[in-house]
Amino acid sequence: MGNISIVQKEKPEEQIEKESQAELEVHSDQKDEKEDEVKKDVPLEKMTKADLLEKIKEVQEKAEENYDLYIRSQAENDNMKKRFQKEKADLARYSNESLIKQLLSVADNLEKAISHSNDEKSIAALREGIELTLKGFIDILERAGLQAVKAGGESFDPNFHEAVAGMEDDTVKPGTVLQELQKGYMLNQRLIRPAKVIVSKSSD
Repeated sequence: MGNISIVQKEKPEEQIEKESQAELEVHSDQKDEKEDEVKKDVPLEKMTKADLLEKIKEVQEKAEENYDLYIRSQAENDNMKKRFQKEKADLARYSNESLIKQLLSVADNLEKAISHSNDEKSIAALREGIELTLKGFIDILERAGLQAVKAGGESFDPNFHEAVAGMEDDTVKPGTVLQELQKGYMLNQRLIRPAKVIVSKSSD
């Protein structure tokens, strides 16, 4: 059997030229990257005028980019602040809506009581209607956290009572609340109005 020789075809000239060009571009890119790295490491005092101008341009571009981000973040913060203020205003405006709805029934009952008080015979019924309405009103307020301050017969407490006058009375200890002129109230254990009272004092 004869020897078989494999003849390797030479690459076309155009293909060789393209490959050479590609290699040159790769080497050029690598060279540029190395030059950029070297420029970054060069101190400012050793830079050429062209390098300094290029550095200034880069810093300006970065500053403009950061400023744009700052403006956008400020706008977002302003929008969030406005939205929060609106929600806060709405909450304050409608926070008592539930309580007001319940109090409307009190107004309805008072209107009914007035409408049925056209003659003298209805005075007793009117009184009864007002008493029931007042009870319903107090019930609503108590469900909302209102609580009356204890006064009559209690020892005077400046934290809950406001002394309007003193009265001599030897039948009780000095400093005892003899009479309540105006009720005091607490809302959720916080005093919102002290009770106005008359306090006993010794006759000596």
